[in-house]
Amino acid sequence: MGAHLILVGCGKMGGALLAGWLAGGAADRVDVVEPGDAPLPDDARVHRHADADSLAAALPPGAAPDAVVLAVKPQMMDAVAPAYAAAVAAGACVLSIAAGKTLGYFEGLYGRTAAVIRAMPNTPAAIGKGASVLVANAAASDAQVALAMRLMEAAGTVDRVEDEALIDAVTALSGGGPAYTFLLIEAMAAAGEKAGLPAGMAMRLARRTVIGAGALAEASAEDAATLRRNVTSPGGTTQAALEVLMAEDGIQPLFDRAIAAATARSRELAG
Repeated sequence: MGAHLILVGCGKMGGALLAGWLAGGAADRVDVVEPGDAPLPDDARVHRHADADSLAAALPPGAAPDAVVLAVKPQMMDAVAPAYAAAVAAGACVLSIAAGKTLGYFEGLYGRTAAVIRAMPNTPAAIGKGASVLVANAAASDAQVALAMRLMEAAGTVDRVEDEALIDAVTALSGGGPAYTFLLIEAMAAAGEKAGLPAGMAMRLARRTVIGAGALAEASAEDAATLRRNVTSPGGTTQAALEVLMAEDGIQPLFDRAIAAATARSRELAG
């Protein structure tokens, strides 16, 4: 049986989650609070509201949602989130996908007895290929955590951590990871162009190579190191490149510094 959800914000991420919930049967009813003109699915389970007041007026008598999913930008949270205190007090869990907004932030809004779950997805979630990690406060029940897992699985894979401090590393690794991958495409294409390839061809080759390698990694049971070795012939061209990339001053120490810097910045932003 599906859940009754309130979805606050239906931009790219909220819209992707909504589509996944409907396709997978995770929701029997979704009340979407979206003041903009974002198109919503033509589905009898979806009910649109301009704001929290119109939502409250439209809900059936005694309706108690299972979850309030907050999918608005972090800078909008102070203005938006307090309006859903009544739904939380009625027993709905809070599922937030806003970066930098901690469990303590929501406990400050709704009280320490409120069930709060914080999820950190990444942008490929918008096409169902995301990697999300969630953490729950002590008030969240096993059933509520399981519901949050199902809801986030609509956008890709989901992991759970018990220590909220690890969300900063998650933000650094998978949250920012798509940008690092896009940079890799840029760098490979630029290097190919410097080696003599036409710019357009170099970009197409770099882009398709990263897409294909990612698909192979997803489809294969072998780990990344084994897949790398499978491509590398002893004494061949790939080995020559890897000797540069895997040198003491190569890609690993560079990524170590990058992830550490992003993790530290995430901690600063979370206060």
